Amino acid sequence: MACCGNCFCCQCCCREGETRTPEELTILGEIRDEEDEILPRKDYESLDYDRCINEPHVEVLEGMDNKKAKKYEAVRWMMMFAIGVSVGLVGLFVDFFVRLFTKIKFAVVGDSVEKCRDKGCLPLSLLELLAFNMTFIFIASVLVLIEPVAAGSGIPEIKSYLNGVKIPGIVRLRTFLCKAAGVLFSVAGGLFVGKEGPMIHSGAIVGAGLPQFQSITLKRIKFNFPYFRSDRDKRDFVSAGAAAGVAAAFGAPIGGTLFSLEEGSSFWNQSLTWKVLFCSMSATFTLNFFRSGINFNKWGSFQLPGLLNFGEFKCPDGDKNCHLWTAVDLAFFILMGVVGGLLGALFNCMNKNLAKYRIRNIHPKAKFIRVLESLLVTMVTTVVIFVASMLLGECRDLSSPTTHNTTVSGSEDINSTIRQFFCTNKTYNDMATLFFNPQEAAIHQLFHQDGTFSPVTLSVFFLLYFLLACWSYGVSVPSGLFVPSLLCGAAFGRLVANILKVKLGMDIYSGTFALIGAAAFLGGVVRMTISLTVILIESTNEITYGLPIMITLMVAKWTGDFFNKGIYDIHIQLRGVPLLEWETEVEMDKLTASDIMEPNLTYVYPHTRVQSLVSILRTTVYHAFPVVTENRQNEQDFMKGNILISNNIHFKKSSVMSRAGEQRRRCQSMKSYPSSELRNVCDEQNTVVEPAEEGEDLLQQMLERRYAPYPNLYPDQSPSEEWTMEERFRPLTFHGLILRSQLVNLLIRGVCYAENQSSATQPRLSYAEMTEDYPRYPDIHDLDLALLNPRMIVDVTPYMNSCPYTVSPNTRISQVFNLFRTMGLRHLPVVNAVGEIVGIITRHNLTHEFLVAKLRQHYITI
Repeated sequence: MACCGNCFCCQCCCREGETRTPEELTILGEIRDEEDEILPRKDYESLDYDRCINEPHVEVLEGMDNKKAKKYEAVRWMMMFAIGVSVGLVGLFVDFFVRLFTKIKFAVVGDSVEKCRDKGCLPLSLLELLAFNMTFIFIASVLVLIEPVAAGSGIPEIKSYLNGVKIPGIVRLRTFLCKAAGVLFSVAGGLFVGKEGPMIHSGAIVGAGLPQFQSITLKRIKFNFPYFRSDRDKRDFVSAGAAAGVAAAFGAPIGGTLFSLEEGSSFWNQSLTWKVLFCSMSATFTLNFFRSGINFNKWGSFQLPGLLNFGEFKCPDGDKNCHLWTAVDLAFFILMGVVGGLLGALFNCMNKNLAKYRIRNIHPKAKFIRVLESLLVTMVTTVVIFVASMLLGECRDLSSPTTHNTTVSGSEDINSTIRQFFCTNKTYNDMATLFFNPQEAAIHQLFHQDGTFSPVTLSVFFLLYFLLACWSYGVSVPSGLFVPSLLCGAAFGRLVANILKVKLGMDIYSGTFALIGAAAFLGGVVRMTISLTVILIESTNEITYGLPIMITLMVAKWTGDFFNKGIYDIHIQLRGVPLLEWETEVEMDKLTASDIMEPNLTYVYPHTRVQSLVSILRTTVYHAFPVVTENRQNEQDFMKGNILISNNIHFKKSSVMSRAGEQRRRCQSMKSYPSSELRNVCDEQNTVVEPAEEGEDLLQQMLERRYAPYPNLYPDQSPSEEWTMEERFRPLTFHGLILRSQLVNLLIRGVCYAENQSSATQPRLSYAEMTEDYPRYPDIHDLDLALLNPRMIVDVTPYMNSCPYTVSPNTRISQVFNLFRTMGLRHLPVVNAVGEIVGIITRHNLTHEFLVAKLRQHYITI
């Protein structure tokens, strides 16, 4: 028998020799389509953002008064502030050591080049540069071997997490340490990568871990902190941490908030917006305070808002004919947006093919192969940088120094970062100035340097940077893509400005075209719109750039989307993550919930024996189970002599509400009113609605079976593969959902009662006890069976979610999708008109690939 399991109910049960259509195989993830695309994997778990409304949770709500609610809210605000400050300090740590290592490296190699210019020992300088870079990259690669999730930028993983997918190890402390330490070595090692993406990932990890006051990596770090023990609260803090990472990286708190909204969270609310903005502001000003004090020795001056700041764009003093941009320039900006979208699509296509090659040929091999690949990329990059700077650079005149924007970063002047390799005084080597500087300094040179860069230099620089950045993104080191894309696009924009100035004689501001080129290329690669527009505006401190940046990004996105997805979405797809888009396609509404649901259910009863629960938990991989009771015609006969079945039937009768029963309950409450009219009305209704005899009770009629009798199956029997179709799909009244973690917790804590006792004797767990082990709940295989009596009975009703979201079998896919995504659900039961569960829907049933395959089946059926 071949079985393909998923998070809950995408398990196939096919007999040997049974054939399946290509569409069915596609649904099951057993094959790929014609283009060899990677289908969503079924071993990813979903996060559960929906609150589990059970008796322990209700007890917490009943004990919550206004004073406690305000205290809880105050603690949440304090956590947001602590996350912001912590992310700012992490950014300070990374920035300080990146600048230190880079300064030492370029100082040593620069002096060696100057000395070897006359002695002819340039190969020695190249060896020194190789030694620095390969040592740094080796350390970064080793850190990624310790925690593989630390590789890359981390933005695809955080985007998946906020979308509702749990990726193992993505927000662990070990990942944070390897990420923060690894990124400073990978950036200092000369690879064409940035530290902004890893800063977002690091911020998300801080947001996930700090409010927990415990660590899986350091198990001794554990405090009795009862707050925020749910995926819902953790998601909010991860959103705030990611936004704080953007704010610290770019000095853009508003852009960080919008980034978390646009790229991550599946649903949002007003209070979370305000808290996330507060967290982002805290990160920005913490980093600004310390960087300004360290670099300028003026504590409290707040002059360096982020790790990457574009500087101030303004015309030279006294030049009245200078304009940052004009309406005529918008036409060129639109064309640059089109070219940026095309270049971004090409970049993504090349990187996707490289990533596929790595998945097939490098990742399956020994881990040291990944280290060797990182060292190979570093060696090639270093040699290209050195040779291009020494042989391809041109000496450009520096006769008209800049009179504005002299600050690059820290306390450096923009002219202090020029490189005069093999050039005389008052001239500089334009290629070496771009390559032999930190990437932030090179961006400032392209944005604000009045001296010209030759078209040949800019073309060669753009081509080399494009190819090497594409190759570097995906190697086993922490690496970001924002700064390389900005630098590559800035060179493209500066090249356009040179052509317009020299060839067409136009009076334009070169820095504006460099900025628009950077926005066009970055937009074509990542396909972000709202948040990226605000990030760039905040980084330039120039609101007048809002319109051209927005238009350029929109055009770049539209152009790139015509060919492929953004780079982060591509890497999410390559990982096989079941990401849910914002909405489904229109034609998907031809399907209903019954078309995509999984009808093969593994369920539990309200009162179930310990041996049945252990058997179900050990033989399945599902993460939630419907709590059901069976519909039988001769229920009174079943109740005789069996306390277990009797308890289940009594629970069903007590939980099913009829109109007559509800009216009787209301009449009883109305008798307490002093008004005689209400009492008279109640008496009149009681004379009309007389209770029927026991054999003709309305409630009993409602529960009466509508089908032929089914075999006598006791609730202490687990579902069997030998069941007939009638046995497997018997009518089941749905009462709620209970999670695997909750069942294991009940078994480990011995929550059960004996058969000769009442269920009221079962021990009760509080909400704190139920969530004590979050987020690492014990596994069923950790359970010592010798400590349990298999004949004991567990009453799961106090701990199940008795009111989860449900849909009708006839609900259209767009409604199912919107409910599932916006409410952050993990499981969505499909319940018919008489309260019987007929199937269940999980994330994998709503992925684009699954829906497309089901739509094909729908057309074939028609």
